Amino acid sequence: MASSSELKSAALMDQMKLHLASDAGKDLVKKIGLVYQINIAPKKIGFNEEIYVVDLKKGEVTKGPYEGGKPDATFSFTDQDFFKVATGKMNPQIAFMRGAMKVKGSLSAAQKFTPDIFPKPSKM
Repeated sequence: MASSSELKSAALMDQMKLHLASDAGKDLVKKIGLVYQINIAPKKIGFNEEIYVVDLKKGEVTKGPYEGGKPDATFSFTDQDFFKVATGKMNPQIAFMRGAMKVKGSLSAAQKFTPDIFPKPSKM
């Protein structure tokens, strides 16, 4: 297996890293201050997942499980569904109700996880 990701969502995570380094990203950290773990599966939730941590306390995105205790909320998605939610093409509540998104941890923390925290895809 290649060490680089084959997930569409991996590019979003890279954009998120850059976004969090910007002023808008720093405002987000001040506003939200929570840690999210995101498990993204190529096809089926729970299988061959790539794990990312979006740390909105420190303002960073890392690959691999969260190591500072428990994240405030953990999400599981397929690559396609995560991409849709993060780019605003699918409402997170609808994704949750359809089972396209699974959530563990604090529901109030989970509700702050919206497409707004992601940088808008750059028009190329």
